[in-house]
Amino acid sequence: MYSYKRTVFYHETDKMGITHHSNYIKWMEEARVYFLEQFGAPFDQLEAKGIASPVAGLSIDYRKPCTFADHMVVEVEVKSYTGVKLEFEYTIKNETTGDICATGTSRHCFLYGGSIGVMQKVDPELHARFLKYMENK
Repeated sequence: MYSYKRTVFYHETDKMGITHHSNYIKWMEEARVYFLEQFGAPFDQLEAKGIASPVAGLSIDYRKPCTFADHMVVEVEVKSYTGVKLEFEYTIKNETTGDICATGTSRHCFLYGGSIGVMQKVDPELHARFLKYMENK
């Protein structure tokens, strides 16, 4: 599991002073990008190889609100990996209180040259790294 930290910005809140629900999805993406960087597969390097990983599905459950200047931690880990599909799991917590504010998942596929990419063929090294990660979970 990887932890990504951020602070709620004023522009991310609504008229009630609560973080707007759409921002949690952005934070999940920030955490996913951070995860891939730490994992050794940054987006820019994947894209330079012609590999894309679009979002195929997304779900989020909101539990507690957060507000301006709250310190947040987004925990992210790979829930499943098949070589064609990749699913991430997220827990968004208030770092100060420890409250879980939201949980979610995002599902992705791999594309190579505009078609479904089988990572074992497209990037065997990255495929092996994901398999090892899943074994060690």
